[in-house]
Amino acid sequence: MRPLHLISFGYLHLPTGPDGSPVPPTADRIEDVRNRLRDPAAARDILDLDGLNPRVQHVVLNTPGARELLANLADYASLPAGPHRIAIGCAGGRHRASGLTELLARELRDRSRQVEVEHLHIHLPRVLKTPDNRAHPTPQQEASR
Repeated sequence: MRPLHLISFGYLHLPTGPDGSPVPPTADRIEDVRNRLRDPAAARDILDLDGLNPRVQHVVLNTPGARELLANLADYASLPAGPHRIAIGCAGGRHRASGLTELLARELRDRSRQVEVEHLHIHLPRVLKTPDNRAHPTPQQEASR
């Protein structure tokens, strides 16, 4: 059995298609957690951390609905004719998506499944959104221009 490829990403960092909507990575299942899981970045003590950090993973896992979603994704990935790629996206890809992806990878490895993990946007600075819901770069992003 070939390894399952898990991908985390941030919708605010994706290229847009002809219709102006973000184009997520190609996957058998794309899980958009922006409206399903509360953004843990609101917890200031983890703001500068990412989903590789156990503290972020703990906050993500204890968000209402996260355990059920994790169990559902793990069961789906364990189906005999299951997926080859699962992509999980949140707003910026630093907290929810990457943390949930790491938790899912751990669960699947515990089930003896071979897993490869790719975090597309975990290394990028946070993207702030304005009241009109448009993404604006953080001061760090502006300084790097």
